Amino acid sequence: MLRSIFEMVDVFLDDLAVQRRSSPHTLRAYKADLEHWAKDLATHGILNVANLNDILEISHLRSYLASFYDTHEKTSICRRLSAIRSLLRYLRAHGKLERDIGVLVPSPKASRPLPRFLKVEEILELLQAPDRSTHLGRRDRALFELMYGSGLRVGEAVGLNCGDLNLEECWVRVMGKGSKERHIPFGPPAQEALREYLDAPGVPDFFQLLPSVVPLFMNFRGTRLSARSVARILTKHLVRIASSKSLSPHGLRHSFATHLLAAGADLRTIQELLGHSRLSTTQRYTHVDLGTLIDEYRDSHPLNKK
Repeated sequence: MLRSIFEMVDVFLDDLAVQRRSSPHTLRAYKADLEHWAKDLATHGILNVANLNDILEISHLRSYLASFYDTHEKTSICRRLSAIRSLLRYLRAHGKLERDIGVLVPSPKASRPLPRFLKVEEILELLQAPDRSTHLGRRDRALFELMYGSGLRVGEAVGLNCGDLNLEECWVRVMGKGSKERHIPFGPPAQEALREYLDAPGVPDFFQLLPSVVPLFMNFRGTRLSARSVARILTKHLVRIASSKSLSPHGLRHSFATHLLAAGADLRTIQELLGHSRLSTTQRYTHVDLGTLIDEYRDSHPLNKK
């Protein structure tokens, strides 16, 4: 029985979810991209896998991607091509496809913007911004201290349970991309902020009674904090500091890496702490540090001020 392209997309996504443990965000993006491509294939009479072998040509894929150039960023086109390549590679590996044309189509050259981050003095201002006399203020400070102190992704931070913390030895167990577990240290400031948050009077007993299943960071309703909520919390506190910069939660992770590099930390060490699978991803921060150097030069050199 011939399977439609849409059915094969569903099978492929199931494999991503079960075998590769891809994140829900990745699965949603791949599903949208691949279903859009499947609809385009149907306009060319390509309805099932047999048609892919008999009809699909490089020109089809090139034409499809070219249709996005006037309306989409190159990064978006690269993502679509990556999803299509992954599907074709999967079909070829499972004997459903005789030839894989995805490898013959080059990716558009996409410029990667430098990560946005806060300077050290701006980070210090941010960490002092929450009102520590309230439970939510102590939560916000502990959240920022841990995200900046350990370089966590926002999804990693909100996914933490109380049992993932070792406050005595100052490390946290994190489940990163691809369900890869890593243990990351944090410093005394984060330790102090977390203790102040967890040990304060009035904190629910289940923080201590069920640490392995209770979310570390919760909202005022007592449910796990979401990544979107963290973005709102960060924005709320950023407007209170002198710089008033616009920054996503990922900017705390960028700040962590940039400041470590500027202080002389080894790239391999930063790679391990961030959980990057490739060193090239971590090397982006060398360009950030160069940009900081240029900014400092422009701001400080007397001849440049004329």
